[in-house]
Amino acid sequence: MNPKASVTTIFTDIGGVLLTNGWDRGCRRKAIDFFKLDPEETEERHHLTFDTYEVGKITLDEYLDRVVFYKKRPFSRTRFRQFMYNQSQPLPGMLALLQRLKKKYGIKVAVVSNEGRELAEYRIKQFKLNDLADFFIVSSFVHFRKPDADIFRVALDTAQVSPRQVVYIEDRAMFVRVAEKLGIHGLRHIDFTTTGKKLEKFGLK
Repeated sequence: MNPKASVTTIFTDIGGVLLTNGWDRGCRRKAIDFFKLDPEETEERHHLTFDTYEVGKITLDEYLDRVVFYKKRPFSRTRFRQFMYNQSQPLPGMLALLQRLKKKYGIKVAVVSNEGRELAEYRIKQFKLNDLADFFIVSSFVHFRKPDADIFRVALDTAQVSPRQVVYIEDRAMFVRVAEKLGIHGLRHIDFTTTGKKLEKFGLK
């Protein structure tokens, strides 16, 4: 099948593609330094509970109770949450690129992302992702998280497209491979320029 004639839909990650990662190691390191937290204990507590938060089984407040506010702190929960939100920034060119392709070709765009609910909702609202995406298949909304292939199956069912009609833009090679095993066209995102060139191979110029 000629991919140029078949692609009708883009699946895209948020963190590492459209925006910076919401709460990765670098963000946590900034928080640890700024709020003077114990690095080893904070990281251990994070890794024990963050997957549970991303899959929608606990709230952000419950995550913070376990990782930060398990003892009295000299700073407020509100201040810490805002610090978390402030780590999110748009990556150069990607939002505008997908907006242009959506308008030019009439393609559908679906976000397929591992995100905790409160962080996802903040990022969707703050960066107007509703203006870009037709669907949000977010781990905390659907209770599957990458690399579980079921999150891609939910996305395909929601968009009502076949795998070969989809290009999936993702910065993590493992997740690209999982999508490709389902028949989805995988596109490993490195930066705006290379992703733009790779999309041209699917007729999306």
